[in-house]
Amino acid sequence: MRASQLSVAIQMDPIQHININADSTFALGLEAQSRGHKLFYYEPHQLSMRDGRAYAQMRPLTLRREVGNHSTLGSLERVFLEEVDVVLMRQDPPFDMSYITATHILETAHPKTLVVNDPAEVRNAPEKLFAVRFKGLLPPTLISRDPGEIRDFRKEFGDIIVKPLFGNGGMGVFRIREGDENLNSLLEMFGQMNREPVIVQKYLPEVRQGDKRIILVDGKPVGAINRVPAEGEARSNMHVGGRAEKWMLTRRESEICEMIGPELKARGLVFVGIDVIGDYLTEINVTSPTGIQEIDRFDNANLAGLVWDAIEARL
Repeated sequence: MRASQLSVAIQMDPIQHININADSTFALGLEAQSRGHKLFYYEPHQLSMRDGRAYAQMRPLTLRREVGNHSTLGSLERVFLEEVDVVLMRQDPPFDMSYITATHILETAHPKTLVVNDPAEVRNAPEKLFAVRFKGLLPPTLISRDPGEIRDFRKEFGDIIVKPLFGNGGMGVFRIREGDENLNSLLEMFGQMNREPVIVQKYLPEVRQGDKRIILVDGKPVGAINRVPAEGEARSNMHVGGRAEKWMLTRRESEICEMIGPELKARGLVFVGIDVIGDYLTEINVTSPTGIQEIDRFDNANLAGLVWDAIEARL
């Protein structure tokens, strides 16, 4: 039985710039609206806290699947988060101090107001670091800012991937082969940008056959796509030219989901996307997972509906 009308606040990046045929937040909002829930919209910079009470400058939101005319916003109003039923934390990374601060503010309202995903667990599960906890599932992986350690790792495995620890969307991902003279310069560049370690992994040639995005709802796999990188590109992200293909989970991919699923559910991570290359888990995306619209089209499914079933079951 569905919940009665809920008030749902969506914390997201500017809504006017989204691609309504690919954006997962749009799909989640449209599904909530179809269930009779009332939507509010605000951007991360509009979130505040006064004397321990979280609030945001929000606008009532109406969505429609019309390109160029997909949203109508009402008048700006201050709304305390304790006055809404659900907050969807859906802004994109980077997972920086601004993002971390937002989780602290949202945590003051949760669980009286259900925040999806649980803000404390989002903070405790940065995508690349969280995945490392599941031993035996990742390819050989090094997290370090010590150039000597990174050079030794390259010497051991020859062909490696270097990427920022808290990046997203394939930005800053480099493939460095054995003998490539750019490694030292690349590490210097990362060092000038911030003081964070980088993540270095053995290059998996299986990526040429695709990088699977698997969606889990309440710890259970509900759909997947295969993202095939463009010719001459090491990244499979669709916004850099990756091609989406229909995908059915392999036995190994199902095993990975079975191993991590209970932990995701226990942490209140309702909507999660994991990335798998070959037989290896590479990332667990808990901040703002994407891919549900592409899966829906291939599988004639409604993954946003499954997410909302899980949310409503908690209320």
